[in-house]
Amino acid sequence: MKMVYICSPLKGDIDGNIERVKRYTKFALLCGAAPVTPHFFALCIDDNDPRERAIGMNAGHTLMGMCDELWQFGTHISEGMQREIDFAKRKLKIPVLVISDDYVESFLSNRIGGG
Repeated sequence: MKMVYICSPLKGDIDGNIERVKRYTKFALLCGAAPVTPHFFALCIDDNDPRERAIGMNAGHTLMGMCDELWQFGTHISEGMQREIDFAKRKLKIPVLVISDDYVESFLSNRIGGG
């Protein structure tokens, strides 16, 4: 099973972004991938605390090292996302796939049970 790193915005609208990343994680699972979703760290640490955010980002980079690809979701690339994308491309040399929200929603709505 391919391991994929889920890359999408978190900072700012944390609650809304967590809800969106749940959809992205479900999408990855239904595509047959094993998603690594570091956004869920925000349920345990304070993403607004710079020290705790750095701990979460470092943990995410460590997990990304085990992934086959990075899947980028959404149209806005946040500062944190850009760091993840750069790390994937430059340090790990893993592919970065860009997946639109429209594609995710279409895929999920066409699944049995409607997503």
